[in-house]
Amino acid sequence: MPRTSPNSISHASLEQAAQWYVQLHDQQAGEPERERWQAWMAQSGDHQQAWRYVERVGQRFAALQDDQPQAASHVLRHTSRSPVSRRQTLKSLFILASGSLLGWGAWRQTSLPDTFSRWTADLSTGTGETRESLLSDGSRIWLNALSALNVRFDNAQRLLLLRSGEVLIDTAKDSRRPFLVHTAQGQMRALGTRFSVRQDEQRTLLNVYEGAVEVRTLHGQVHVVEAGKQLAFSENQILATTPAAAGREAWRRGVLLADNLPLGQLIEELSRHRPGHLACDPAIAGLPVMGSFPLKDTDQALRLLEAALPIRVQKTMPWWVSIGPKA
Repeated sequence: MPRTSPNSISHASLEQAAQWYVQLHDQQAGEPERERWQAWMAQSGDHQQAWRYVERVGQRFAALQDDQPQAASHVLRHTSRSPVSRRQTLKSLFILASGSLLGWGAWRQTSLPDTFSRWTADLSTGTGETRESLLSDGSRIWLNALSALNVRFDNAQRLLLLRSGEVLIDTAKDSRRPFLVHTAQGQMRALGTRFSVRQDEQRTLLNVYEGAVEVRTLHGQVHVVEAGKQLAFSENQILATTPAAAGREAWRRGVLLADNLPLGQLIEELSRHRPGHLACDPAIAGLPVMGSFPLKDTDQALRLLEAALPIRVQKTMPWWVSIGPKA
């Protein structure tokens, strides 16, 4: 059965499904509650998709207490640290995890292909994790949460393959080998620079902080982005250049900076740093947010938001949090 993205399900259905999940897992729940739940499920396909999604997140949360994650982590601790042998081990663990529908350690509601991408990448991060690495040429990179990257350096070029998530790059000088970043939508060539690249579902987002970056889409459109600018592009289209996002790179310091950032976008970013489900009611997603929020303590970030905005943070379950309008 194909996995459903929460973005394709209405916020109301997701919240109703979460409430049903709580009721049906109550020891006092009986046949009348189950009959009402079945009637709710029969009302629409949206309800059925919402229920499957809630179940999936709940299963992954429960998996953290299963014996399988302990066995898998034991294997990893005793595996050679070389990328090749580690990737082979992770492939085996992936087959084991996907077969049991647990996806050990996969708190967030990502699909199995996304999880597999991170497990088999040269460099990767999980929920709430960032990683700094020094590359062989002296370049320094930082991976944001839920990111996966492959490194392909040879005598002709320095190539990073961003498979998912976001990377911040501070390139070292090398006149003989160009520094390239590939995403699903195209290629970026650094022209002596510091920049970040984010891989979204249908586009790549580039922010340039120093120097310049040449963008070439998968279908051949070319554009040079100067310092202080950002650009989003798809496989066949380059969008208008705009000022670089203020504080876009602050995540490497564990901070999310918001300067009139829509609440929905801020919550989406926080969700990359928090296990389980975190979502915002579309009715308030456009509220502008100003301030600095800790990524290492998302509970504190949510308290700050609730104190500053006309919103209510509702924790239906430890792993299910929704942001709605204040009553």
